[in-house]
Amino acid sequence: MRNLTFAMNLSLDGYIAAPGDGLGWGVSSDELFQWWSDRVGSTDLALYGRKLWETMSSHWPTADQQPGATPAQIEYAGRWREMPKVVFSSTISTVDWNARLVTYDAVAEITRLKADDGGRMDIGGATLASAAMRAGLIDEYVLVTHPVLVGGGTPFFTALDNWVNLSLVEIRTFPNDVVVARYETRR
Repeated sequence: MRNLTFAMNLSLDGYIAAPGDGLGWGVSSDELFQWWSDRVGSTDLALYGRKLWETMSSHWPTADQQPGATPAQIEYAGRWREMPKVVFSSTISTVDWNARLVTYDAVAEITRLKADDGGRMDIGGATLASAAMRAGLIDEYVLVTHPVLVGGGTPFFTALDNWVNLSLVEIRTFPNDVVVARYETRR
């Protein structure tokens, strides 16, 4: 059975996007970018909601060909293109870049994918992750917390019907006061 992880950058007040879908609040560093790149390189399958897919697929497929692309950006772009992806959406009709589109019940498909053999799956996108969260499908939460308060926007956590008990398994700090906390779901 596969492990499903929800990992995203978030503000200290718990938002993955500021009002108006703003993402410019993150404070990156070379070390944090490399951490994300290594994570992509070790992900067996990435699950994307439509909005996150549109954000990622509008930049990373050709980011390594842009003037001034750093070696780290070139590495990340290649890893992102090679990583198998499943995009969940009822409003788009095609996807590319080593991805397949699922237009039916996301929870049923995620449950099926978790039952398969294989390595870690990452899930991203607020709406998709919240459906998986409410269904009890997420095994691990990775909060990459940036030292900024954005005051509203798209929350990392959704309203739940039941508590989810977690165990802290790792905490790591990065430059610019970014903290990564990794929690496993206690079942």
